[in-house]
Amino acid sequence: MTQPRSELADIFLASTDWNGATRVPLAGDASNRKYDRVHLTEKPPAVLMDAPPEKGEDVRPFVLIARHLTGLGLSAPTIYAEDTSNGFLLIEDLGDDLFARVLEMKPDLEAELYRAAIDALIVAQQATPPAALSAYDADAMATTAMLLADWYLPNGTGSETPASLRKRYAELVHGMLSRIADGPGVLVQRDYHAENLLWLPGRAGAGRVGLLDFQDAMLGHPAYDLASLLKDARRDVAADVQRDMLAYYIDRTGAETADFSAAYATCSAQRNLRILGVFARLCVRDGKPSYPDLMPRVWGNLMDDLKHPALSDLRAFIMANVPAPDATIIKRIKAAANG
Repeated sequence: MTQPRSELADIFLASTDWNGATRVPLAGDASNRKYDRVHLTEKPPAVLMDAPPEKGEDVRPFVLIARHLTGLGLSAPTIYAEDTSNGFLLIEDLGDDLFARVLEMKPDLEAELYRAAIDALIVAQQATPPAALSAYDADAMATTAMLLADWYLPNGTGSETPASLRKRYAELVHGMLSRIADGPGVLVQRDYHAENLLWLPGRAGAGRVGLLDFQDAMLGHPAYDLASLLKDARRDVAADVQRDMLAYYIDRTGAETADFSAAYATCSAQRNLRILGVFARLCVRDGKPSYPDLMPRVWGNLMDDLKHPALSDLRAFIMANVPAPDATIIKRIKAAANG
């Protein structure tokens, strides 16, 4: 008989220096992972990550990337203890000051926080990445962008996506991505945004940014994580802030402005197309009905991306074939979860 996860967690925790600690559940994320805040007098605050392998979770990539980032002087959580076979980690608790929460209370800190996040991003990008990472290249990015055709379109319109439309969409997306697919790639964390970044003002330099949710890291274009940060699916980032932070990144890295700006729009468009599909899937397949409510912001980001001249063909296709996530579309996607 398989042991309950709660018993396995107790056994794991008892094997660490936090034996006897109290545990309080923390909010989860879009995955199957669960988290408990762990407290024991005279020990540093810690978090228990429960990532069940039987549900497809694997803590080893998190361990790999966390140790890589901390080795660069960045503030990923320190790994205190691990049981990779059963999917448990005990990690440093970096607190509750997510960028999104801090900026709700102190919007005047927006420029400072975003510049710090870009500084941390540049440190990660300029280091030699772990050798084990897979490539998030044109093929991989185009494949994930097909989630729009697989989940958003059929559930939003109520009918299957025609094969001819899928084919044309795939060609356009792959074509735009192929135009920026040069160079060996940098570490891309792939979920680099205000609800995965923590403000740690007591630390120095790029270490002021606490890093979370990087276990899906791959090798990709340096514009990808910047687009994730500035074209946030969960938080409105003002157009002038986006413009200033893009210029700040280009200035700090010496990137060629025209080429990087085109790559930035391309990576952001791919990401937003993918997210529309992901949010539909999270609702319909996984029973998480709040995600479609975020779609209008994602669509707005996509429309902004598609203004770039390099994406004119894709823009024409999207405007002709993909409906905006208005109230009717969102209602239909939510209804599909109950169908």
